[in-house]
Amino acid sequence: MTTVGERPLRVLGIETSCDETAAAVVTGDRQIHADCVRSQREQHQAFGGVVPEVAARAHLQYLDSLISQAMTDAGVAFADLDGVAAAAGPGLIGGVIVGMMTAKAIALAAGKPFLAVNHLEAHALTARLTDDLPFPYLLLLASGGHCQLLVVAGVGSYRRLGTTIDDALGEAFDKVARMLGLGYPGGPPVEACARNGDPRRFPLPRPMKGRPGCDFSFSGLKTAVKQLVDGLKRADGPLSEQDIADVCASFQAAAGEAVADRAAHAIAAFRHIVPAGGALVIAGGVAANKDLRARLARLAEETDIRMVAPPLRLCTDNGAMIAWAGIERLRLGLTDALDFRPRPRWPLDPEAPPAAFAGVKA
Repeated sequence: MTTVGERPLRVLGIETSCDETAAAVVTGDRQIHADCVRSQREQHQAFGGVVPEVAARAHLQYLDSLISQAMTDAGVAFADLDGVAAAAGPGLIGGVIVGMMTAKAIALAAGKPFLAVNHLEAHALTARLTDDLPFPYLLLLASGGHCQLLVVAGVGSYRRLGTTIDDALGEAFDKVARMLGLGYPGGPPVEACARNGDPRRFPLPRPMKGRPGCDFSFSGLKTAVKQLVDGLKRADGPLSEQDIADVCASFQAAAGEAVADRAAHAIAAFRHIVPAGGALVIAGGVAANKDLRARLARLAEETDIRMVAPPLRLCTDNGAMIAWAGIERLRLGLTDALDFRPRPRWPLDPEAPPAAFAGVKA
């Protein structure tokens, strides 16, 4: 089912898995009719990271009004929907419960199908919303909690090629920003400072570069930055603005080079599965980093594979990706019962070995 009568499917998507409260209305012809996001950045900045209880309370505070705004912006009523989708995991369980229970209530009251969406799959399928990308393709999913390379064969069909063995890339950005007093979240301020820095000043390690396979590691790089920052403070007192810019640029270059190396290995593995065609898709919050995008664009050109990067606003958590994933599932008849239980861990490839940052506990 792709249409209802003469109109495309219409789904409300709700995202509450971390620190963004979001609601959106999307249709099966790839049109985003409403996309409302409320950031919780101010609530979490004082703690230097996301506090689960604070996040859950903020979702409770914001979600109803965001849904109302999304429905108004789209010019539809609940009766006009064909389904209600919500992120059902992985994520912070309190927030996931808020979004799921709200979606279930709307679905029950309106008599519409409920769609439990894997938050990671929503990121994975965003390129099909923005670029109408056919299966299969290669995906780099990089965020504060996840860093993976996967072959996307279809809805619900994934093969993991590599994942981080310690920290996720977004977490490394956050911790480097904290070391430098740049606030939370760390990705945007580190990237901004790096524009004025010299990426060659500090020879930081490129974790896993040159090793076989597609796994990532960022813990050693994070430690190297801490040792560098501590050394600079002891030698010269407080860091200057130029010091901070150079540390950011050096860190960003090291991380980007390491990711590009791992992605090159994944492209080679992908070509054994898909000899021609396909694409390299980058998704997740870290995919908004312009330096990383540029490095991967060069890699894609060198390896003769198309690169697809969703618009920056659709890289971070949003309701439109949840709604679209719901549409993908609804087309296949994959609806869910109202007793579906939230999943704090939910790997895209359940056959792959357990890994802490792949949506399943190590």
